[in-house]
Amino acid sequence: MDPKELDLIIVGTATPDHFFPATACLVQDRLGAKQAGAFDLLAACSSFVYSLISAGQLIASGAVRHVLVIGAETLSRLIDWEDRRTAVLIGDGAGAAVLSPSTTGRGLYSGVVGADGSAGEVLKVAAGGSRLPITIDAIERKLHRAYMDGQAVFKLAVRTVPGLVREAVARAGWTLEQVDRIVPHQANLRIIDAMREQLGLPQEKFEVNIEEYGNTSAASVPLALYEAVQAGRIRDGHRVVLAAFGGGFTYAACTLVWGS
Repeated sequence: MDPKELDLIIVGTATPDHFFPATACLVQDRLGAKQAGAFDLLAACSSFVYSLISAGQLIASGAVRHVLVIGAETLSRLIDWEDRRTAVLIGDGAGAAVLSPSTTGRGLYSGVVGADGSAGEVLKVAAGGSRLPITIDAIERKLHRAYMDGQAVFKLAVRTVPGLVREAVARAGWTLEQVDRIVPHQANLRIIDAMREQLGLPQEKFEVNIEEYGNTSAASVPLALYEAVQAGRIRDGHRVVLAAFGGGFTYAACTLVWGS
């Protein structure tokens, strides 16, 4: 596809190059996609799945035809390397997809998003926004670095994501047994195992690559999806669920039939 055919660029990220302009605008310029609109979407680790669902709805409405969706993070810029609870878990990465209208039965079938703003304190970067700008005091207190309450994140994820997957599958008109592959956010293996047990699905249906890259936030789902396709674990006609959760506290899941 020629970049000029793109109607929209969405970059899902919690680590944009700047507050503004949006990173999507920088991508638009670098690609020469002069006809495309562009915006960033911030839902932390859920950003790519949120962006896919948003793009799919915009295409379905007829507002756009071709959308470039990117999930990209450089969380290493935000990590306190002396905090071993988080530093050893994090990786940088990026993944991208182009969505277009389909008449073949392939593509997105359903999407569910949600949030629990009352849990915003469990995973955050406190300083750097308009409420608490970067100051010497903020830097000395490491408020410009990422903070995570790992136990709280674990409980939130395990409590919300399995139900979200069930809802997305039901909206698609499928059963869990009909799903060929689940691609979850690669936060940690304990969370993925707990989700799998709650859903009652075999381990071989879950895509896992966290041991290779760590938690790459918004990039984790597209990276895992790409590797599953390249390895032949996801093939044409396969029914796939993407599921993610992240700071906010945000969560999202979508279903798709793989293919073009």
